[in-house]
Parts: sequence; structure tokens; C-alpha cells
Amino acid sequence: MNWQDRILSDPQVLRGKPCIKGTRIPAALVLGYLAAGRETDAILKEFPDLTASDVVACLDYARALADFEAVTA
Repeated sequence: MNWQDRILSDPQVLRGKPCIKGTRIPAALVLGYLAAGRETDAILKEFPDLTASDVVACLDYARALADFEAVTA
């Protein structure tokens, strides 16, 4: 899965915060729930517009951010 297929940053939606496409649900919110120990099923019950693939995309997005390397001059 490619997280870019499911997560979008649009300046017109939540000031450009990365959100699940077609929703106003920020990826950071989903990641916060996961970090707090919430199960995917519990997140999906709370946010019926999400799919399990959206939750996986949030994790892949976080992995991509954690893999970032700064370029030095």
C-alpha cells in the first residue's frame, strides 16, 4: 500500500493537515489513537468513514516520516 493513495494534505481542509482522503479526519488523530493503545476495530467503530486500509495508511505515513533524513550542506 502507498500511503499517498489515502492521505492528502490540502490547504483548504484543516489548514493543510494531512487527512484521510474524502474526510476531515487527520492522520495524526488516528496515529494518536493507535499510540494510546486503541485497536483498529475500536477506531473504525468510532469513525465509520474510515477503513482498515486507512488506518494502515496512517501507520505507513508515520513510517515514512520517521525514515526522513535531513540533507546537510
